[in-house]
Amino acid sequence: MKKVNIGGVPEHFNLAWYLTLKNGEYKSEDINLRWHDYYGGTGEMCKGLRNGDIDIAVILTEGIIKDIIAGNPSKIVQTFVQSPLIWGIHVASRSNYESINELKGTKAAISRFGSGSHLMAYINAKNHNWDLDKDLNFEVIRNLTGAVEGLTNGYADYFMWEKFTTKPLVDDGTFRRIGNCPSPWPCFVIAVREEFINNNRKDLKTILDIINNTTIDFKSIPSIDRTIANRYEQKLEDVQEWLSLTEWSQELIDEDTISKVQDELFKLDIIPSKAKYYDLIEDLN
Repeated sequence: MKKVNIGGVPEHFNLAWYLTLKNGEYKSEDINLRWHDYYGGTGEMCKGLRNGDIDIAVILTEGIIKDIIAGNPSKIVQTFVQSPLIWGIHVASRSNYESINELKGTKAAISRFGSGSHLMAYINAKNHNWDLDKDLNFEVIRNLTGAVEGLTNGYADYFMWEKFTTKPLVDDGTFRRIGNCPSPWPCFVIAVREEFINNNRKDLKTILDIINNTTIDFKSIPSIDRTIANRYEQKLEDVQEWLSLTEWSQELIDEDTISKVQDELFKLDIIPSKAKYYDLIEDLN
């Protein structure tokens, strides 16, 4: 049986992987797919791909494009979630900050440099016409637990994370959400180490066929909203709103989207140059 390691954030976006693993769908194809939770998000997964700890990552689009350009020996093989990620902008519940503009020049908590929380802080700053050199400061907090500690104890002033994942922390009074910042592109892609693609193309296509058969009808799964609410400790109405906003994909990311992401990252001086489409993607067909 072929052992394959895959990583992703332990969030509702990835429930389809859990369901297919629970059903033994990969093992029935002689593939031992092992899921690894990455609480540190995109930056931590990029490191996992580089080190060979994982073969596949379900990862933020902008983060993996930046890291492939920086030398990560991986390629994007598919869009996983087509809809944008809605990043909530959070402060501690007792913080004096009431609006996004008041955060200009303060310190953003980020999971790590190169992570989605880091890159989206630049997008948010650009949206509000801040000076990207003077008005952005960062405190590395590693994960959501670190963000709670960082904001509560004043190490950092605000934190950007997917709004539905952090909603329970808003509901219990740990955080206040003072705004949102949607990503201007499809949020999650599937990236694979080039070595794995070259040596395991057939197994990779089988894995993608299995997950795509589940995501294409994901919203039609009976009581899926209740399953998500129970598993991720979320309110049913929040899950239903999230489902209404979220669209999965079974297609390769297109050239226009890759170009748009790179244009934005280049303008923000996050990448030194733009790569060609086929330097970033692998068409398995």
